[in-house]
Amino acid sequence: MLLERYAFQTGSANSISVTTRQARTTLEPLSLQQRLDSARIETMSTERTPGEWTILLAGSIGPLGYAPASGTVTVAVIGVPLYWVMHDLSPITYVTVTVLFSLASVAVHQAGDRILGEKDSRRLVWDELVGFMFAVAFVPFTWQLTAVAFFVERAIDVAKIPPARQIEDHWPGGWGVVGDDIAAGLYTCGLLHLLIYLSPTMVGLSG
Repeated sequence: MLLERYAFQTGSANSISVTTRQARTTLEPLSLQQRLDSARIETMSTERTPGEWTILLAGSIGPLGYAPASGTVTVAVIGVPLYWVMHDLSPITYVTVTVLFSLASVAVHQAGDRILGEKDSRRLVWDELVGFMFAVAFVPFTWQLTAVAFFVERAIDVAKIPPARQIEDHWPGGWGVVGDDIAAGLYTCGLLHLLIYLSPTMVGLSG
């Protein structure tokens, strides 16, 4: 009788010990290596066509879409040089290029978000360039204006000043993704032209 009671108590203790270890394992956060292994397995298990990989590579502009603050990095690395290249274009050429790139961005984000299963994925950064192209439309190039355009456009884009939030939430697919950046760009463009009108010397222009 004593032996049976001892065996029962020992078995219960072992069961409790195993259960406790399992609970502790469940509650412990995953290590960095475990997270990397999980991400690797998920990536390997995701079957994508070469066309889909091409869309994601183009949409992220290589590594830029994977950088921290990918939108800001993309505008700094690509948007500012693009502003310098395009600022001397004729108005009709600038509008044509901007509209065509905006339509292409809608398509890229529409397809890319579908592939990734996300809405407005941070990996896809063409919309950020569209917003900046609208922000500096018909704005002469100076480094002062570049700095103002960069910081103001980024701030307005993050703030989602109406109707940007409504556009993002209610317009379908890529239209909403790109549309809210266009709204931020238009706000910025208006402020830049107002600043040029009120104080041209402050932004490096002759009065």
